[in-house]
Amino acid sequence: MKKKVLIMPALMAFMTMILSGCQPLMVFDTKGPNAKTLSNTIILSIIVMAFILLVVYVLFVFMLSKYRASKQPSGYEPPHEEGSTKLEVTWTVIPIIIVTVLSIVTIFTTSKVEHQQTGYENKKPLVIYASSSDWKWHFSYPEQGIETVNYVNIPTDRPIEFRLYSFGPITSFWIPQLAGQKYAMSDMVTKIHLAADQEGSYMGRNSNFNGKEFAQMEFETQAMSQADFDKWAKEVKANEPKLTEAKFKKLLKTSVVGRESFSSTHLSFSPAPEMDMSKHSGESNKKDSHNMDNMDGMEGMDMSK
Repeated sequence: MKKKVLIMPALMAFMTMILSGCQPLMVFDTKGPNAKTLSNTIILSIIVMAFILLVVYVLFVFMLSKYRASKQPSGYEPPHEEGSTKLEVTWTVIPIIIVTVLSIVTIFTTSKVEHQQTGYENKKPLVIYASSSDWKWHFSYPEQGIETVNYVNIPTDRPIEFRLYSFGPITSFWIPQLAGQKYAMSDMVTKIHLAADQEGSYMGRNSNFNGKEFAQMEFETQAMSQADFDKWAKEVKANEPKLTEAKFKKLLKTSVVGRESFSSTHLSFSPAPEMDMSKHSGESNKKDSHNMDNMDGMEGMDMSK
């Protein structure tokens, strides 16, 4: 009996030891407000679940000890036990309360990170289009008129609005230390908001398995001061080649590439799905709505390039 009781705690300790050696738990080493909000929710959930497990294991050990097998006369029959209304109500209401509280916290948190971060209301967000293809990431900066592949630079202390879509299968955009994950799809644009409080290099990746080169679909997010970001953007604009349609099509067909930089974006000849949603809806009112969004997203973009 003792061996059975010890199996589960020993297994949990073993898994904790193994998993802790894989890589740092970046979701708990947050560098931005939205990531901090999500991290706090995860920690709260872990604490609640750990408490539940503790109570369950204590009751488990107590029951095994109290009702363990013992020598009884051959004709012994256990007494008939009637149901306990108090116990039935207790183990029905407590789970409902736990699920309700966690649901409210999760809904509140999810809603909060869907919008611009608290404390950044008076700052204009930097819009970056992040599109995926097999198996790479393209980052288009309409405001700066530049584009990068497999790396993205962002300024600190400024809200960032990533607009996600895909040129291939569905992927999942994820920078664990700055924000949660969100899917990038081929026929629509989804948005994810984040901000970096500290300068540094943060790993980003596709967290949705999508093929043989899935492991190669990582990118670096370099957070730097606004002055350094402006300097970098100007250097890219002045020194890197333009992204032609032919070059972009070649990029899409190439499976794995390294880092690349361009002094123009693909948005001028291959706009994001939100810019041409009328093909999907066929409704004039939706068309007008999306055109308004397009104007907002294209703000600052040099379409002459």
